Amino acid sequence: MMAAIEKKLTLTVPSSTENLALIRDFVTSVGKQARMSDVDISNLELAVDEACANVIEHAYGHDRTKEVTIRAIFDESEMRISVIDSGKGFDPSQVQSETLDQLINERKSGGLGMRLIKTLMDDVRYEIVPGQKNELHMTKKINSSK
Repeated sequence: MMAAIEKKLTLTVPSSTENLALIRDFVTSVGKQARMSDVDISNLELAVDEACANVIEHAYGHDRTKEVTIRAIFDESEMRISVIDSGKGFDPSQVQSETLDQLINERKSGGLGMRLIKTLMDDVRYEIVPGQKNELHMTKKINSSK
């Protein structure tokens, strides 16, 4: 049996909402290369879009001189995609777990993005080095029964 061949692709762009379409195109292309289903590609695209929008708005405060990096590593069994920035740190454990209805009824701004990401992906981890870098690692299993 052959060993799994792992592919790695990286995109680094200035931190601007104008680049979100480019990021989505990158994620779609990577998902297709990994032979993910259309539904999984859409979910991956939405999760990465939410994560990048959070970086642009919260970590960088719309500072276009900063950069956001999207790194995708995949083989036939899973897609591991990371969003990397050097902005203001964020402690995800401080986000309250509330139902979607509670968030909508209370009309809170924020909080939906991270909940959505956790729902769409199979595994979500954070690697934070205060003052240096923040990495959001997301994993999606690739359905082999196509």
